[in-house]
Amino acid sequence: MKIEVLADADAVARKAAEVIAALARAAVAARGRFIVAVSGGHTPWQMLRALAKEDVPWEFVHVVQVDERIAPAGDPDRNLTHLRDSLLEHAPLPATQIYAMPVEEPDSEAAARSYARTLEQIAGTPPVLDLAHLGLGPDGHTASLVPDDPVLNVTDRDVALTGTYMKRRRMTLTYPMINRSRRILWLVTGAEKVAMLPRLLAADASIPAGRVQQERARVLADRAAAEKT
Repeated sequence: MKIEVLADADAVARKAAEVIAALARAAVAARGRFIVAVSGGHTPWQMLRALAKEDVPWEFVHVVQVDERIAPAGDPDRNLTHLRDSLLEHAPLPATQIYAMPVEEPDSEAAARSYARTLEQIAGTPPVLDLAHLGLGPDGHTASLVPDDPVLNVTDRDVALTGTYMKRRRMTLTYPMINRSRRILWLVTGAEKVAMLPRLLAADASIPAGRVQQERARVLADRAAAEKT
């Protein structure tokens, strides 16, 4: 897995935008569309605002969610709220080409199955993402694949639910879905990630992030996160 260390989180966000724009152009040229799964977080929102300024064939871009908190529409905890604010307000991406996880539905298990069907409709059977954008938590989680949660052992579904983590249940893509991605782009920023980044790079399966495939993966990290790398 390649790693590139940049000065700070702003530089990581800008570089990530450049990388995603290039992958989007290549995917559209090769397959007629670009399907990207986006995670939440402060640096990703910066990345999306930077991406809005890049040369991207937006009419052929489809954005899905890596994970989402089960919370009401418009809740500031929702990744979708920030995704729309960061991207839709700044880029000519058709609003119908952002596919929100249906976490407002009363039956969350049925909603997860519904989102899996949505992924099949836009990305084939089994669905394959052109790019999965991931982050790394201080506890080693990625997406909402969190330590000690039964979701870590799900192998027969592409979308599943977690237990309560930091006061919210979540809907998340599972390892099978993430690991089928053509490319994986990790954004790792902040000194609180120092202990986990070397373990990610070493494919340490004792942390959730370490179980993500590395053959087609790239890490963009800032100096604060990469201090011990």
